[in-house]
Amino acid sequence: MIIFRYLCRELLYATLAVSSVLLLMVMGGRFVKYLAEAAAGDMSASILFPLMGYRLPEFLQLVLPLGFFVGILLAYGRLYIESEMTVLHACGFSERRLLGYTLIPALLVALLVAAMSLFLTPTGLERWSGLLTADKSRNEFDHLMPKKFVSTKGNRSVYFADSLSKDKSTMHDVFLAELGSPQEDTETNHQVVTVAREGVQQIDPETGLRYLVLRDGYRYEGVPGQKDYRLMKFSSYEQLLDIPYVRSRWQDQVESAATIDLMHSDKPAERAYLHWRLSLPVLVLVVAVLAVPMSRTNPRQGRYAKMIPAVLLYLAYLIILLRVRGAVEDGDIANPAAIWLVHPPFLLLGLFLLGGGKLGKRPKRSQPESPQEGLEDA
Repeated sequence: MIIFRYLCRELLYATLAVSSVLLLMVMGGRFVKYLAEAAAGDMSASILFPLMGYRLPEFLQLVLPLGFFVGILLAYGRLYIESEMTVLHACGFSERRLLGYTLIPALLVALLVAAMSLFLTPTGLERWSGLLTADKSRNEFDHLMPKKFVSTKGNRSVYFADSLSKDKSTMHDVFLAELGSPQEDTETNHQVVTVAREGVQQIDPETGLRYLVLRDGYRYEGVPGQKDYRLMKFSSYEQLLDIPYVRSRWQDQVESAATIDLMHSDKPAERAYLHWRLSLPVLVLVVAVLAVPMSRTNPRQGRYAKMIPAVLLYLAYLIILLRVRGAVEDGDIANPAAIWLVHPPFLLLGLFLLGGGKLGKRPKRSQPESPQEGLEDA
């Protein structure tokens, strides 16, 4: 029991350290992307931290298996380097027993990953998608920044305001350039430019449509290079704003779908994603079997001698799982359960490496350098 607690403590510290670094890297990259969108006015800054919180389970379900795998390599590698593992094996502590002790925390990590992949991640992605959709569905003027040109979805119009009120409801010194609809004849290069002293957004209470009400301005309409421009002066001019298009990918819908819904689905692609969710906990157990024999380290080789091959093997394992899932989604593989064929080869490889070790046997005594030393030993 003392050895078990000691090994679990070493694994816990190493796994937490590696997982924290990996999680910080993944979340840092995603946060920088969201921060850039918020700085560009494409997203509200107030939803940055809720977005990151909703995606945390998704990041953890991928980070924890790798963190646990590398944690085993680091923790047991240190024990081999400092000859602690050699002493344990000399006392009859076999490598199979070490694997049994390792599978207990591996089972706990697998249960945690299962909770993430089956329940927490779909719920988080559903709320993340709803929050992002609600923010994206707002009109471009909600993200308008003073002294900056902003194009609408489809690049049909360009807006500019010299200044904005605090609540962003009123724009001052407005410039609006309409570039024409994609359905129109682009050879005529017909353009409309409108300038106004101020502009206010108004919502029709009956239809819910948004209008831009411009006051005290001019409207120029014509083709550049020609003299038949039309000039109109107005005291008030209303224009319907573009209805923003919110992208809704099929992949986003499947990722945020509840696990129970995927179980009742007959679509191969959705069934493939269900098997992917179930495969992540199994991935933790398989990589634990792989990591135990791969953590054997010769003190002369160094602590990180097998780190790169082990990580490459893990990446190959994960990439094959993703490729099989993608092949099922694309229709190249008919049976969604084909993803389970990826686990046995890596499990057998781990068992083969485990059986090929010499540790667990009592070390051979070295030959005496002289007969006198042999007699003294006797």
